[in-house]
Formats: sequence, C-alpha cells, structure tokens
Amino acid sequence: PEPERQTVTDLQGRRGELTMTLAMAPSSTSNSARAMHRSAACGTLGRASVPRAVRAASRLAPARAVSEDVVQMATGFGAVVGGGAVARFVQGATDPEVRRQQMADEAGGDELRSVGDYFSGEGFQRWRRIYDDEAEDVNKVQKDIREGHAKTIDIALEWFGQDLDGVTVCDAGCGTGSLTIPLALRGAQVSASDISAPMAEEAGRRYEAAAQGRQGCVQPNFEAKDLERLSGSYDTVACLDVMIHYPDSKMEGMVGHLASMAQNRMIISFAPKTPYYSFLKRVGELFPGKSKATRAYLHAEEDVERALVSEGFRVVKRDMTATNFYFSRILEAVRV
Repeated sequence: PEPERQTVTDLQGRRGELTMTLAMAPSSTSNSARAMHRSAACGTLGRASVPRAVRAASRLAPARAVSEDVVQMATGFGAVVGGGAVARFVQGATDPEVRRQQMADEAGGDELRSVGDYFSGEGFQRWRRIYDDEAEDVNKVQKDIREGHAKTIDIALEWFGQDLDGVTVCDAGCGTGSLTIPLALRGAQVSASDISAPMAEEAGRRYEAAAQGRQGCVQPNFEAKDLERLSGSYDTVACLDVMIHYPDSKMEGMVGHLASMAQNRMIISFAPKTPYYSFLKRVGELFPGKSKATRAYLHAEEDVERALVSEGFRVVKRDMTATNFYFSRILEAVRV
C-alpha cells in the first residue's frame, strides 16, 4: 500500500554516511548503548541488550515505524520493520550487499571502478563538503565525521614533525588534500594521488589557496590514479582512511604494494574490526539513506600488523580516533 511504501522511503532517507567509516561510538547518550559497549569490550554482546541498542541507534535519525513485525537480519538480531511484502521491499532496498552489488554491476563487475565512479560523482560532492572546514551545509553526522578525520590527520602530522625539507612523501588516497597540503607547507615533496580525478583537482585548488603568500612551500604533484598503479620510491608512504575500501583478501596485497615504495616508514589508518565495531557497522548499514555508497571493510589490527611485518616493517606507534560516527586506527611502521 502507498502509505507503507512512503514510510519505507522515509526509512531509506536516513543518514547515508552510516555506511562508511561510521558507527555509534561509546559516547552514545543511551544508557543501554553504553551498557552494550561495556559488554562488547569484554568480547560479549548479550542478546537482551542488542535490541535496546538497535532502538538507541534508530533514535539517532528517527523514522516512522512501519509496523511491529520483526524481520531477522543478517546480524542474527531483530530489526523492527514492515511485514509481508513491505518487509521484503525493505530488505531489498536497504540490504547493503544488494545495493553495492548493483553499483559493481554498473561498473562491469569491477568493485574498484565502482569506488572510483562513486567518488567522482555523488561521493565527491558529499565528501568535499565534509572535508571543508568552512562548509556549513553539513549535518550533525557529517560534521562529526569531519572532526574525526581531522583528528586522524593531526596524529599523522605530529608523527611527521615540523622539519620536512627534502623529505619525499607518497600520499596514497589524498582526497581533498587534508594531509598533503600541510606536509607541502612544511617543505615536504609530496606525490599525492586519488582514484577520483575531481578529488585530486580539488586538492590542487586547496593547496594553491593555502600556499598563497607563504614561503618554503613545495608544490605537490597531484594525479588521478588508483593505488595499484602507483610507483616510485619515497621516504614515507602514507595511506589514511583508504583501506576501508579493500576486503581482507586484498588488504595484504595493498600493504605489500605500499611497502614496496617506502624506503623508511609507512603511516596507515584503517577501521578496526572488533565485535563492537562490527556490530555497529551492521546497524549503520540498516539505514543506508537515498545515496549510494561503497562497501566498507573493517580489518583486524593483528592482520594489518602481520602484513607489515611480512614486508619488513615494525610498528612503532599506534593511536585511535573514535567519535560518534567515525573510528580509525592509525599505525606508524618503520623498516627494519
């Protein structure tokens, strides 16, 4: 019926950013969510607490309830949605795998190409605003992501230090230049690339604006290129918030390729795979929003570190950024 279909449309219209590096954080205002976090930290998720957490998550972006019927989702827990034909419609419309497989099919079955298509179109417009501190047309979720990403960038910049004259850096997946620009302003010679040409072009424009009237800056080399086609040799290879687009089966190869270009050091960040974050990611995927998004992969820290060790690197620093809708583990590894 039309009223139920409209309600489903409202459900789809929730914040789509919950499908990327997004999740509820332990700072949720819900007591039940905080209780779930405490149990998750111990490696357990009580079945009684999970439905309450789902309800707490839904209050972040309220939508009308379709009915009181319960449909079992892939998590093994229940989510309150419509019954009968409406339930099937909701599952088909909101199942992240269905939506993202459609994106891959549109790109000829190439998931990497679908990522590039997303960040060259609709995704570029969204993330350009998120990464622009002066942009005001962002919602509460997007602003939280902006702040979380900025914290990760600040950690990396602190590890780089101030005196970067003559230091060569590869910024793989530079986005709009959040890391590249401050490094170049400190004198580093940065080769910055992104799978999205609009992203790389935007980064170039932002560098020109930031460098105007300043001394000691070094013009970065911006180019549109996917990670697999990068080459060269650099003092440091940085790759922040990019691994989320790579499944476990490709993560080791990604780390290996980056390591082959790093003479001395690697700085990488990723969304960590834990029972708690895995559950919250799945909750976020139940509210995909109108816009399409790419798959978001979490990675176990021990797996990432093992891949670094196998390439002759040792982790010497690690840190974590966790806001309400953004979580990222960052590692610094040096060649041994």
